[in-house]
Amino acid sequence: MDSIRKKLGEAELEIMQVIWNSASPLTSNSILKELQGRRKWQLSTLMTSLTRLSDKGFVSCDRSTGPNLYTAIISENEYKAGASKHFLEKLYNNSLQNMIATLYSNKAIRNSDVEELRNFLDQLEAEHSMEEEE
Repeated sequence: MDSIRKKLGEAELEIMQVIWNSASPLTSNSILKELQGRRKWQLSTLMTSLTRLSDKGFVSCDRSTGPNLYTAIISENEYKAGASKHFLEKLYNNSLQNMIATLYSNKAIRNSDVEELRNFLDQLEAEHSMEEEE
Protein backbone atom coordinates (compact mmCIF):
# COMPACT_ATOMS: atom_id res chain seq x y z
CA MET A 1 0.00 0.00 0.00
CA ASP A 2 1.33 3.41 -1.00
CA SER A 3 0.62 5.21 2.28
CA ILE A 4 2.73 2.69 4.19
CA ARG A 5 5.73 4.03 2.27
CA LYS A 6 4.97 7.43 3.79
CA LYS A 7 6.85 7.75 7.03
CA LEU A 8 5.15 8.87 10.20
CA GLY A 9 6.90 11.56 12.19
CA GLU A 10 7.41 10.95 15.90
CA ALA A 11 4.37 13.02 16.92
CA GLU A 12 2.21 11.43 14.21
CA LEU A 13 3.25 7.97 15.40
CA GLU A 14 2.21 8.86 18.96
CA ILE A 15 -1.22 9.95 17.66
CA MET A 16 -1.57 6.77 15.61
CA GLN A 17 -0.66 4.63 18.62
CA VAL A 18 -3.52 6.21 20.58
CA ILE A 19 -5.91 5.55 17.67
CA TRP A 20 -4.63 1.98 17.15
CA ASN A 21 -5.05 1.22 20.87
CA SER A 22 -8.68 2.27 20.84
CA ALA A 23 -11.46 -0.23 20.17
CA SER A 24 -13.69 2.49 18.71
CA PRO A 25 -13.36 5.79 16.79
CA LEU A 26 -12.02 8.71 18.84
CA THR A 27 -12.75 12.42 19.05
CA SER A 28 -9.85 14.85 18.90
CA ASN A 29 -10.46 15.66 22.60
CA SER A 30 -10.16 11.96 23.50
CA ILE A 31 -6.89 11.74 21.57
CA LEU A 32 -5.62 14.94 23.22
CA LYS A 33 -6.44 13.55 26.67
CA GLU A 34 -4.48 10.34 25.94
CA LEU A 35 -1.47 12.33 24.71
CA GLN A 36 -1.27 14.72 27.67
CA GLY A 37 1.35 12.75 29.58
CA ARG A 38 3.72 12.55 26.60
CA ARG A 39 3.87 16.08 25.16
CA LYS A 40 2.60 19.59 25.74
CA TRP A 41 -0.13 19.34 23.11
CA GLN A 42 -2.48 22.10 22.06
CA LEU A 43 -5.75 21.15 20.35
CA SER A 44 -4.79 23.25 17.29
CA THR A 45 -1.50 21.34 16.92
CA LEU A 46 -3.31 18.02 17.21
CA MET A 47 -5.90 19.09 14.62
CA THR A 48 -3.11 20.02 12.19
CA SER A 49 -1.49 16.62 12.72
CA LEU A 50 -4.81 14.79 12.28
CA THR A 51 -5.38 16.65 9.00
CA ARG A 52 -1.91 15.59 7.82
CA LEU A 53 -2.59 11.98 8.85
CA SER A 54 -5.83 12.09 6.90
CA ASP A 55 -4.08 13.56 3.84
CA LYS A 56 -1.45 10.80 4.04
CA GLY A 57 -4.18 8.14 4.16
CA PHE A 58 -3.58 6.94 7.71
CA VAL A 59 -6.86 8.04 9.31
CA SER A 60 -10.40 8.73 8.25
CA CYS A 61 -12.54 11.43 9.78
CA ASP A 62 -16.30 10.91 10.17
CA ARG A 63 -17.83 14.39 10.27
CA SER A 64 -21.44 13.16 10.30
CA THR A 65 -21.66 12.47 14.03
CA GLY A 66 -21.38 15.91 15.64
CA PRO A 67 -17.84 15.77 17.00
CA ASN A 68 -15.45 14.42 14.36
CA LEU A 69 -14.53 10.79 14.91
CA TYR A 70 -11.11 9.53 13.84
CA THR A 71 -10.41 5.92 12.83
CA ALA A 72 -7.24 4.26 11.54
CA ILE A 73 -7.32 3.27 7.87
CA ILE A 74 -4.00 1.44 8.07
CA SER A 75 -3.58 -1.10 10.88
CA GLU A 76 -0.62 -0.98 13.21
CA ASN A 77 0.67 -4.28 11.81
CA GLU A 78 0.41 -3.03 8.22
CA TYR A 79 2.36 0.09 9.10
CA LYS A 80 5.02 -1.77 11.08
CA ALA A 81 5.51 -4.30 8.27
CA GLY A 82 5.95 -1.55 5.68
CA ALA A 83 8.16 0.61 7.91
CA SER A 84 10.32 -2.38 8.89
CA LYS A 85 10.80 -3.40 5.27
CA HIS A 86 11.72 0.17 4.29
CA PHE A 87 14.15 0.42 7.24
CA LEU A 88 15.80 -2.87 6.33
CA GLU A 89 16.13 -1.86 2.66
CA LYS A 90 17.47 1.59 3.44
CA LEU A 91 19.96 0.84 6.22
CA TYR A 92 20.97 -2.78 5.70
CA ASN A 93 20.69 -3.35 1.95
CA ASN A 94 17.63 -5.55 2.60
CA SER A 95 19.68 -7.98 4.68
CA LEU A 96 18.31 -9.07 8.04
CA GLN A 97 21.61 -10.86 8.64
CA ASN A 98 23.54 -7.58 8.23
CA MET A 99 21.21 -5.86 10.68
CA ILE A 100 21.56 -8.57 13.34
CA ALA A 101 25.35 -8.70 12.84
CA THR A 102 25.61 -4.93 13.30
CA LEU A 103 23.45 -4.97 16.42
CA TYR A 104 25.36 -7.91 17.87
CA SER A 105 28.84 -6.51 17.16
CA ASN A 106 27.86 -3.18 18.73
CA LYS A 107 26.46 -4.97 21.80
CA ALA A 108 22.99 -3.58 21.13
CA ILE A 109 21.67 -7.13 21.54
CA ARG A 110 22.81 -9.67 24.09
CA ASN A 111 23.44 -13.40 23.82
CA SER A 112 20.06 -13.95 25.48
CA ASP A 113 18.42 -11.91 22.69
CA VAL A 114 20.10 -14.10 20.08
CA GLU A 115 18.89 -17.22 21.90
CA GLU A 116 15.36 -15.80 22.08
CA LEU A 117 15.49 -15.05 18.34
CA ARG A 118 16.76 -18.58 17.62
CA ASN A 119 13.87 -20.09 19.63
CA PHE A 120 11.38 -17.84 17.85
CA LEU A 121 12.69 -18.89 14.42
CA ASP A 122 12.58 -22.55 15.44
CA GLN A 123 8.96 -22.10 16.52
CA LEU A 124 8.08 -20.39 13.22
CA GLU A 125 9.74 -23.20 11.28
CA ALA A 126 7.84 -25.84 13.28
CA GLU A 127 4.51 -24.03 12.68
CA HIS A 128 5.29 -23.74 8.97
CA SER A 129 6.09 -27.46 8.77
CA MET A 130 2.80 -28.33 10.47
CA GLU A 131 0.87 -26.13 8.01
CA GLU A 132 2.53 -27.85 5.04
CA GLU A 133 1.56 -31.28 6.38
CA GLU A 134 -2.15 -30.36 6.57
